[in-house]
Amino acid sequence: MEKNDKIFVAGHKGMVGSAIVRELQKQGYTNIILRTHQELDLTRQQDVEQFFAAEKPDYVFLAAGKVGGIAANAGALADFMYENMVLEMNVIHEAWKHGCRKLEFLGSSCIYPRLAPQPMPESCLLTSELEKTNEGYALAKISGLKYCEYLNRQYGTDYISVMPTNLYGPNDNYHPTNSHVLPAMIRRFHEAKEAEAPSVTCWGDGSALREFLYVDDLADFCVFLMNHYSGDETINAGTGKELSIRELAETVARVVGYQGEILWDTNKPNGTPRKLLDVSKAKKLGWKYKTELEEGIRLAYEDFLTNPVRVER
Repeated sequence: MEKNDKIFVAGHKGMVGSAIVRELQKQGYTNIILRTHQELDLTRQQDVEQFFAAEKPDYVFLAAGKVGGIAANAGALADFMYENMVLEMNVIHEAWKHGCRKLEFLGSSCIYPRLAPQPMPESCLLTSELEKTNEGYALAKISGLKYCEYLNRQYGTDYISVMPTNLYGPNDNYHPTNSHVLPAMIRRFHEAKEAEAPSVTCWGDGSALREFLYVDDLADFCVFLMNHYSGDETINAGTGKELSIRELAETVARVVGYQGEILWDTNKPNGTPRKLLDVSKAKKLGWKYKTELEEGIRLAYEDFLTNPVRVER
């Protein structure tokens, strides 16, 4: 990408999109196109077509989408599948139709099978069944990355896909029931500290293993890939490190300063037993994450404390 190329970041108000915008600005890119959901509803095909016909961006980062944790996904499988699939297809299709030079599709590690080999290589996609609690979202993301792959093969486009591990950081969603595990814990432990509650109850038994990547590190990788990678196969984005949800809860409590007891509700689901990405392809390309987990949680907690809009939504 040249510094004055026209770059559209879809979903710039979200955690990932806003991080990509920060990274692009930091690197000196000056022609960034942004549209809020109110200005451009990406699920409306005609609106997306008119936008691409008028703007004709050179590059697209597709970071928009409907996201949520286990409870949100499991309770709205149809909504997560429909909204994400329609949005992705509209943007990718119109980018191709209007001559976009390169598009980068942002997916999720939940596209991989529930019992995938660990760490999960990109090649394990579609080798066995998905995790049922977020199957709708996963199927939508698989469709998006496959559409990019098929356009490359049929029409010679240069569309790439990135599959991040669990993300966290500035502009996260801290909703008490619809957020992902790490921001949900930040809010829960903070509120327990403020209320001087004797205990905090977390979902599951704490044994599930997870990997977490600070969102600004992902943004750095996304811009890196746009400039240095082309290929049909998706690229995993992660740290290559994992910890149990129990260890995560203890770390969040320590950062927040909560000193009460941590209890576990084993009637609630654990989700996928283990989700560690194989990041060897990223390493071969010369990229590595920068932010260690405890430091990243500290930065995320600072964002939580100073961003009341995110706290309440």
